[in-house]
Amino acid sequence: MKPLIGMHHVTAMTSSAEKIYEFFTYVLGLRLVKKTINQDDIQAYHLFFADDRGSAGTDVTFFDFPGNQKAVKGTNEIAKTGLRVKDNQSIDYWKKRFENLKVAHEDIKEIFGRKVLFFEDFDGQEYYLISDENINGVKSGIPWDLGPIPNEYAIIGLGPIYFRVNDLMRMEKVLTEYLTFEFLNREENLTIYQTGEGGNGSSVIVEKTINMSQGYQGYGAIHHVAFGVSDTKDIHSWTDHLNQIGARHSGFVDRFYFKSLYTRLYPNILFEFATEGPGFIDDEEPYETLGELLALPPKFRGMRDKIEKLVRHIDTKRSDKNFKKEYLNDGK
Repeated sequence: MKPLIGMHHVTAMTSSAEKIYEFFTYVLGLRLVKKTINQDDIQAYHLFFADDRGSAGTDVTFFDFPGNQKAVKGTNEIAKTGLRVKDNQSIDYWKKRFENLKVAHEDIKEIFGRKVLFFEDFDGQEYYLISDENINGVKSGIPWDLGPIPNEYAIIGLGPIYFRVNDLMRMEKVLTEYLTFEFLNREENLTIYQTGEGGNGSSVIVEKTINMSQGYQGYGAIHHVAFGVSDTKDIHSWTDHLNQIGARHSGFVDRFYFKSLYTRLYPNILFEFATEGPGFIDDEEPYETLGELLALPPKFRGMRDKIEKLVRHIDTKRSDKNFKKEYLNDGK
């Protein structure tokens, strides 16, 4: 198999589409590049936050399923979303920013030679910022130029996805034999693997847990992780590969913004393979107004009246706003 490119997107669940829009836009400074629906449950929003142009490898997306229960954190789950920043100075900036905005966070730490900062949102959803300083590999995204975060400190893509598992040998087999990752390093109960060009955007971190109960999905938890492939031909190659190893899968799925394939190679963890394009700048929305209207893939556009009655209106217009770059009091 061709090596996976690296991270494509992470999809999580939120208790409030409105609150997650505010958090990602005004606190984290990521750009809403598509406001659409869950294509398998049209009464739920699907919001895509990414870099300036919605590049693959930078997307954090959210479902807001009606009536969803709060997640129970535990083992055998996709536990944390990694987010890349340019350097260690950026990590310092974010710690001060979180302190000022009263965002729940830990102290700055170092894992695998990289500065990290763990934090949570209003649902207890877990994230961490990771520094790209002295780390080479898959390229980063582009800071949202018109957003509130100074470009030099902005989040520029997805970092390593972070799993918690109680069967490290099984997960290692999934990553290194079934997927295209290779072992990179181990520190105590953490192991890092990488694929493709490597670097933070092409890595995963696995935490081996002991005596931790099973996690259960709900809002505040991650729904699935997607790894990038080049094109539809690669999706078909991965389908053949999954058939050869006897893995159940979804078959080819056309999400319009990208083509997909889903499978569960480890209990309770959903993996997706997703193509790099075509992307979010399309026939409905130009670059200047991405994420401002309720966008629908072509197969749903004849249902717009019905869908607009199912999902409440959320005001996400930003093209008429001027965001001031939010430096801290010391100018950093």
